[in-house]
Amino acid sequence: MQATQSPFHLLAKPAGAACNLGCKYCFFLSKENLYAERESPLMDDAVLDAYLRGLVQSSPGAQVNVAWQGGEPMLRGLDFYRRAVGLAEKHRQPHQRILHTMQTNGTLIDDEWAAFFRQHDFLVGLSIDGPREMHDAYRIDKQGAGSFDDVVRGWNLLRRHGVDTNVLCTLHAANQDHPLEVYRFFRDELQARYIQLIPIVERATEQTISFANGGWGGNRGKDRPLYRQEGSLVTDRTVSADAFGRFLVAVFDEWIRRDVGRVFVTTFDVALGSWLGEHTSCVVSPTCGDALAMEHNGDVYSCDHYIEPGYKLGNVKDTPLRALVDSEQQRRFGNAKSDTLPRYCKECPVQFACYGECPRNRFIDTPDGEPGLNYLCAGYKAFFQHIDAPMKAMARLVREGGFAEDIMLEKL
Repeated sequence: MQATQSPFHLLAKPAGAACNLGCKYCFFLSKENLYAERESPLMDDAVLDAYLRGLVQSSPGAQVNVAWQGGEPMLRGLDFYRRAVGLAEKHRQPHQRILHTMQTNGTLIDDEWAAFFRQHDFLVGLSIDGPREMHDAYRIDKQGAGSFDDVVRGWNLLRRHGVDTNVLCTLHAANQDHPLEVYRFFRDELQARYIQLIPIVERATEQTISFANGGWGGNRGKDRPLYRQEGSLVTDRTVSADAFGRFLVAVFDEWIRRDVGRVFVTTFDVALGSWLGEHTSCVVSPTCGDALAMEHNGDVYSCDHYIEPGYKLGNVKDTPLRALVDSEQQRRFGNAKSDTLPRYCKECPVQFACYGECPRNRFIDTPDGEPGLNYLCAGYKAFFQHIDAPMKAMARLVREGGFAEDIMLEKL
């Protein structure tokens, strides 16, 4: 019965890997290689209907999350989303509420789009990497020009129309050493209240490192190899583990003094969940497998980070979505996170806070030579050890029926 079904999250890519930008670190641009050159990357209405019908029927809770991502999902056009909203309502069961979310680079937002988002209560995540110089280092258009002005214009339109928003900031070589400048830009200049910090880790092999260092965007499409989660090398743009940890520590120290309950940083919210014994993100859970992705043609993959041939589960036009989510292949994928955890991690005092983090980043060796350590381990470990005392205090406040923001009234 539906009540016994486990929850899952599915990212749908209505324009596939197509994007109007050519961000240097965006290896997802290479996923176009999975499909024939003559094939349109735009989701058709048959796939849209199969997706929404399957999602509604498979969702166990009262809220159904319809998540749009890319590439750039706005390339699919406003009329497509008007049809999507209508179809979701058509398939919705009486006890269900539909929440549409979209992750966008923001450059195509105009008043009509912003009004539509507000009318239908979309939650819109906007990708921006900090102040102009840091953002434009890698987030460029096809001709190599920075996208900062267009992104900020889009952000201002969303705010003017009262759209629910959050900021997604990737951490990389260009901004990793400027944590407070980045955080204060979001908090004070953009007045963002919800912030995601995502580390850029671009893996490469001896064969792909030269191309990867040159960037995945621009006009290099015909030469792009398919990005796979393989290799122990990383690009020059990749955030370093130590810098990643320092960035999180610096932002946390600013946040804990004045912004708890006012600014919500996903990394800190997820960490508090770990200190409370709850795992609110697959990244820090003992196992994974409940965050899947669907390409424009209905192909479903085990994870957004594993859109490559070995991780394709099937197609929503041929197989019920719930069957793909519950498949033995997906179960093995999810359990592998725990099954392959090195002994070094199992004996770590902060294992409970990350459980080895995402498998895509587990490609270096432990100090004693065992494979499977997370590339970001040193940074995470320094961060988790640094926040242990305030996290314990906030967890205590929550367990006692108080509020996490009361931590700002205590002396740590």
